Amino acid sequence: MITPVILAGGSGTRLWPLSRELYPKQMLCLTNDHTMLQNTLLRLKKLKSIEEPIIVCNEEHRFMAAEQLRQIEVKPFSILLEPVGRNTAPAICVAALQALAHEQDPVLLVLPADHVIENISNFHNAIERGESHAQKGDLVTFGIVPDSPETGYGYIKKGRPMGDVSQAFVLDSFFEKPDLETAQGYMDSGDFCWNSGMFMFKASAIIKELEHFAPGIVKSCRHAMEKGVQDLDFFRLDKDSFAESPSDSIDYAVMEHTQKGVMIPFEAGWNDLGSWNALWKTGIKDDNANVIKGDVLLSDVNNSYFFAESRLVTAVGVDDLVVVETKDAVLVASREKVKNVKALVGKLRDQGRIEALGHRKVYRPWGCYESVDDSERFQVKRITVKPGAKLSLQKHYHRAEHWTVVSGTAIITKGEEEFLLKEDESVYIPLGVMHRMENPGRVPLELIEVQSGTYLGEDDIVRFEDVYGRLKH
Repeated sequence: MITPVILAGGSGTRLWPLSRELYPKQMLCLTNDHTMLQNTLLRLKKLKSIEEPIIVCNEEHRFMAAEQLRQIEVKPFSILLEPVGRNTAPAICVAALQALAHEQDPVLLVLPADHVIENISNFHNAIERGESHAQKGDLVTFGIVPDSPETGYGYIKKGRPMGDVSQAFVLDSFFEKPDLETAQGYMDSGDFCWNSGMFMFKASAIIKELEHFAPGIVKSCRHAMEKGVQDLDFFRLDKDSFAESPSDSIDYAVMEHTQKGVMIPFEAGWNDLGSWNALWKTGIKDDNANVIKGDVLLSDVNNSYFFAESRLVTAVGVDDLVVVETKDAVLVASREKVKNVKALVGKLRDQGRIEALGHRKVYRPWGCYESVDDSERFQVKRITVKPGAKLSLQKHYHRAEHWTVVSGTAIITKGEEEFLLKEDESVYIPLGVMHRMENPGRVPLELIEVQSGTYLGEDDIVRFEDVYGRLKH
């Protein structure tokens, strides 16, 4: 049996302003009506012998990940929460330890959650070919047969062919992202594949190799698992132990050193969507080679990518641009230079700009809220509560709130009172009064919240009860 391990950490800063630290690209719908995480899981559904997946994600994204799995009716084997990012080797290590603690020795299929694979049949065939090697104790990596001299990917060189029906090769070596001339040479030789970051091996096999080549990672990860705690549907790794782990990729930690490496090459219409230019390349283009998402009107524009989230975006007489509009930020870049967006996000972080971290729309386990207007002494939010969900029982020391129901029905707790609030009705929650709202209905509850007070920060919340297990402060 095969246990998928989905690596859903990371912040995807090269796709800013759509992808942000608190709402990264793997949680976004970039290519169709499903998110990248959902697509990663859905493309496994017709494979034989697939077990429930292990998801490894950032602690901040736990409720989004769980909700997205629920939407596609996927029940995870486990959702492991990383308290800090430590790259792929520790993430794979804790997943392998978790699998070994509950099964004899499963084959792990490690997949990043943010890739596009168009040819699902070829992808499944590669997995089936790789499983036979993984069962024998080999460490399998999947190489993508290149169709262009790509400078944005790492490369893997084939060794000798294994000489069996799997069409596999001994893993020779890894190479960093090359310049254009070197990439063209790699492609012309036929000996190189793109490094996909997808792997397959038995849980015991990868732990054994990690213990040999990176014992510090295994030691820290074992402690993080031993001291970790189950929290609702999640397993929280111990923060101090996990933070002590060296930060390293599985390539550097193991695959470049092991004598058990095997590469399975395949053609799949693969892309890791590492930049806006990648989305332009994979997108459906109009007659002028433009990719358009949202309310966009163009005249004499060619070879460009336009994304409009909340308003009309227009352009006249420009070529080779990327323009991305969200409710609180706009990116304009040349397609040639768009890979430098990551550095721009770094500058935003250095300046303490909230736009580097999150959107105006913020997701919570009970639904979401969106800032509509704000000033020094007031803030207006649009709040959506999912059917059957409820907020924590809480109070604030520095602000009062006024709620008006726009659609749906709410059960309101205000001090010792509990009552029903219907459409076009409102309630005032004075400063310091314990309160909660709940959606008892079958449709989303929509309401407008007006906050007023001396301090309006999200940390002015004291929780007394919370069905989602969040801390009181």
